[in-house]
Amino acid sequence: MKTSLNRLSGGLAFAASLVAATSLASGTAVAQESEGIVIYNAQHESLGREWIDAFTKATGIKVTMRQGGDMQLANQIVQEGDASPADVFLTENSPAMTLVDAAGLFAPVDKETLDQVPEQYRPSDGMWTGIAARSTVFAYDKTKLTEDKLPKSLLDLSDPAWKGRWGASPAGADFQAIVSALLELKGEEATAAWLKALKENSMPYKGNSVAMKAVNAGEVEGAVIYHYYWFGDQAKTGENSKNVALHYFKNQDPGAFVSISGGGVLKSSQHAKEAQAFLKFVTGKPGQDILKNGTSYEYAIGKGAASNDKLVPLADLNAPKVDAAKLNSKKVTELMTAAGII
Repeated sequence: MKTSLNRLSGGLAFAASLVAATSLASGTAVAQESEGIVIYNAQHESLGREWIDAFTKATGIKVTMRQGGDMQLANQIVQEGDASPADVFLTENSPAMTLVDAAGLFAPVDKETLDQVPEQYRPSDGMWTGIAARSTVFAYDKTKLTEDKLPKSLLDLSDPAWKGRWGASPAGADFQAIVSALLELKGEEATAAWLKALKENSMPYKGNSVAMKAVNAGEVEGAVIYHYYWFGDQAKTGENSKNVALHYFKNQDPGAFVSISGGGVLKSSQHAKEAQAFLKFVTGKPGQDILKNGTSYEYAIGKGAASNDKLVPLADLNAPKVDAAKLNSKKVTELMTAAGII
């Protein structure tokens, strides 16, 4: 009896594995047979969840999301190495992606997925891809500053005339991505000098939204943040941004930097096909439409994709050209530490 049961069990297991193998070979998603994928999500949790829910609804592939910060999860992946349980890594900013990329832990992104994203919104090495974007802005108190009094460049904020008048969230990954772009565009000496002035001139806040609230409350006249904090607040009650307007530096200034949110598939993934399918979904029309129609107010970056119509069009920002693959989080950390900022 025991032998018969063992034979029956073995036969069923073989049949199941044969069905699964046949399904994979034919390109059919095998959601019921797969364990699904694990995503380390450093993007906003609500946006990550929207993408995941839509992907699972469309494909049947299950997704487990683990939430954390850009550099927190990047460092965790590097520490885990080939043993990482993550299949996909999503970030708000590019430096965390370059950290994992430099450790050799990403698999190349499928060409079909890369082809959905313009070259300026993905790294030159093709080991990960852009999935969304955000623009650097100077949020200012419109009751105190007129347009002719605004800084013409991000670098102008190093002038002693701005001492005590502006703020930022220097400890956050958002601001450090901006500094990373400054380093790539202007070099180490200019960046170190600007960071020294940042330490002397600016008021530190914990988070972009807190910095914007400080501008709104009249604590400072302006703050360097990303655009979507203002749009998100305006879409709600506007109570934290009613006195605030946004200044776009444009002119390929470092202050016009557009930060790319990234997505990559881990080389160690045991579900590479499903993981690649997720990236293709996010960068394709379904995923980019979520950016257009949702409440994240981040830019859609897919070819032909439209962003929320309330946003200044990406093409009008006249952002500087920065290869996301060259953004250096390690050097930025060293420079900011030397300046006494973090």
